[in-house]
Amino acid sequence: MTSTSTRSSWLTGDIATLDTFRLIKVSMAWITILYVLCFVAVALFPEVRSLFMQYTLHADVSMGQSIITLGTFVAGLIFWNVMAAVGFGLFAVLFNRIK
Repeated sequence: MTSTSTRSSWLTGDIATLDTFRLIKVSMAWITILYVLCFVAVALFPEVRSLFMQYTLHADVSMGQSIITLGTFVAGLIFWNVMAAVGFGLFAVLFNRIK
């Protein structure tokens, strides 16, 4: 399907659906890439974490000491992949059901 036909289907009101399983796989791949980059950034530059929190939460958040281990990496990776799967899965279900 070309971008022109995709655009025209949206304009004409044709109903589009998302492949839920594919969306979940793509979201998990994306969150894995993002998580690895974030973990490496915090491991190499610990001050990044407090600066990020300061500018995203608009507050000085004392987070204590960074704990960078293989266990925390794997646990966080699993946690965020489950959250991505649940969140994007719910998004796809709602998108496909709400007309």
